[in-house]
Amino acid sequence: MHNFDFVKPASVADAVKALSAEGAQALSGGQTLTPTMKQRLATPSVLVSLTGIAEMKGVKQNGSVLWVGAATPHAVVAREAASVFPGLAQLAGGIGDPAVRNRGTIGGSIANNDPAACYPSAVLGSGATVITNTRRIAADDFFTGMFSTALHEGEIVTAVEFPIPKRSAYAKFNQPASRFALTGAFVTQAADGSVRVAITGASNNGVFRWSAAEAALKANFAASALDGLKVDATDMISDLHGSAAYRANLVKVMTGRAVSAA
Repeated sequence: MHNFDFVKPASVADAVKALSAEGAQALSGGQTLTPTMKQRLATPSVLVSLTGIAEMKGVKQNGSVLWVGAATPHAVVAREAASVFPGLAQLAGGIGDPAVRNRGTIGGSIANNDPAACYPSAVLGSGATVITNTRRIAADDFFTGMFSTALHEGEIVTAVEFPIPKRSAYAKFNQPASRFALTGAFVTQAADGSVRVAITGASNNGVFRWSAAEAALKANFAASALDGLKVDATDMISDLHGSAAYRANLVKVMTGRAVSAA
């Protein structure tokens, strides 16, 4: 670990000001940044902690929308969203281990956009809105590729607004060592019958929507509706944990499980 300055602002405005310093980097739960700093893969000169900003914490229902502060730990989301948005609570409760769930945050997860992270699939699969210190970004516009988002330099995710669906569920095939998703599927059905299916852990391009499944499930919300569908393995991740073809098959399997659970 190298030397760095540590700043813990109490407001979003102060955090934005601190991040304008040369070499500054935001620190949320630190579940990704801290290990990379230990390996000297990241060497910020200033760490700006977002965990002291009260306005970025909590879970609140506002009518048909669930507001989740970006600095809210996974364990809090798992507890507070359970009665309103069970699919989101299920996802949050299955991330990592207890230590990770009590430190990691939703804002850090989606800003990092790891291709095997769980939260990006919840945001994309529910058609959520990402709120930053300057604007609102639709989920379909937020994730732009592996470890890539629409965030500008110095822009901070402050909250996420989730439309509360009629049905929801998340099904994840765990990578046993890390508990990241080897492949995960987040499925929602809205009150009007529209369906969203978001897949994480499978693609070289990061989280994505499976549009063919969405159309099939809108016509018949049952796992059997997926029987005739095939997933192209061309852009799937292939590594020591599973081949591209294996992950392509898991996309269909995990989506079916999520639909059955929902």
